[in-house]
Amino acid sequence: MAEPTPQELLEQLRQVPVSDLLLSAMSSAAQLGFARLEPEGRDLAQARLAIEAVRALVGVLQETLPQETLRGFEQVVADLQLAYASAVSTS
Repeated sequence: MAEPTPQELLEQLRQVPVSDLLLSAMSSAAQLGFARLEPEGRDLAQARLAIEAVRALVGVLQETLPQETLRGFEQVVADLQLAYASAVSTS
């Protein structure tokens, strides 16, 4: 199968809703945040940045995403904050 041309890639990008990209970024940031709270890869500054990024994106996407999805990410933020507090207390 042939590689897509730059023009084909650009056309594909034009069709991706920004909300889908932000949802993906929010999910990735949450995963990275949890990973940075693991003892073997702990980086509290990076974990805090991930928490703030997910929280900010939840606010940005409030009127775009279904309420169920937003509630799920609000819970993710809360879980990250609890895990962060626990990591801080054991450091």
